[in-house]
Amino acid sequence: MPVKPVYAAITPAGAALLDTRNARGRWVFLNPTGAALWQRLAAGTRAEVAVDELTAHWAARGADPEQVRADLDLLTQSFRAARLNPAASAPPPPPPPATIHFAHSSWPPRAADRLAGAAGFALGLTLLRCAPIRAVISLAGAAVRLPLPPASADEADALFAAVRATARSWPGRAACAEESLGAFIAALLRGRRVHWVLGARFTPAGAHAWIETAHTVVGQDPADRAWPYTPALRL
Repeated sequence: MPVKPVYAAITPAGAALLDTRNARGRWVFLNPTGAALWQRLAAGTRAEVAVDELTAHWAARGADPEQVRADLDLLTQSFRAARLNPAASAPPPPPPPATIHFAHSSWPPRAADRLAGAAGFALGLTLLRCAPIRAVISLAGAAVRLPLPPASADEADALFAAVRATARSWPGRAACAEESLGAFIAALLRGRRVHWVLGARFTPAGAHAWIETAHTVVGQDPADRAWPYTPALRL
């Protein structure tokens, strides 16, 4: 799978850009005006035209046009300085389903799920610690092309619970990226397929990784995180 340099989560609250050229991945957050500039540039609008359009838009709403133009010019320069090319970014993935069930396993995983969960977590942890995020995304993108049936919500939930149980016994830190990638791999080992999703929220700003199947966000407790998150990349 060819990996794009940048993936974007776009919402009315702003944009979150995942820069995959950084070894572990780097998130850049933009306010709504910055997001509007990014979207215009990503659509192929020349920077000068995009700045003119947005300056006129905000001036019509009472903003100081000189200040707006200066801010937009500065933001455009910062994109160039950071080598963030909107034209080379991936199109934003579809939004999450309007209604999402937050699955949470309350039963002990079966032995086969525990084994797959342990192996998936170990492999996911190794990949994320030893390989650049671009390579991890490329490998995951290749894996999703395998002709496997999608996991049910219960199957994915049991595998996520098995991964989390293994993660809790790991002496180091295991965050959402390690747990979600581990569950993604565990599903493959059990002959099933789930989505691995990287996304962000804006109030407060933060990034997250999770798995989905059958229009279900798996293994997440809505009381534990300020949902919804918006996907930047869904494999």
